[in-house]
Amino acid sequence: MDGRDTDLKKELDATLHARRELGEEYESALVESFLEKVDERIDGAVERRVRRQLAEQQMAAARDTRTPGGTDSWGERYGFGIVSLVLAIPLSAIGGGVADLSGLLIAWTGIVGVNVVQAVRMNPGLFRRRGRDEEDTWRD
Repeated sequence: MDGRDTDLKKELDATLHARRELGEEYESALVESFLEKVDERIDGAVERRVRRQLAEQQMAAARDTRTPGGTDSWGERYGFGIVSLVLAIPLSAIGGGVADLSGLLIAWTGIVGVNVVQAVRMNPGLFRRRGRDEEDTWRD
């Protein structure tokens, strides 16, 4: 039994002792008082748990934002590029065979587009322009 349970047991003993001394006419008030203390104890425990879980979620979110692409690996980055190049061969043949040069250009536009989307997904700040403040700090 930990300290909080001991305190609660003491409160219950005090409430029962007061009931014996004061009589049955104060029983409902004593029970309500004891239940309020139990409710406060439960509310405090729930609040602590919620705060702890919220802090854990915030810590996990902070770790994820600090390492963009933290889940990607060498195999995922380069494997996607290799697969797209391997698939480019039949796509080029089909596009060029069906619609000549325009079909070939459309096929390669799609291949490049898919790879650009993958690159941006892996590196969210890839195409952002640096602000004027960043440029000025490097010049100083």
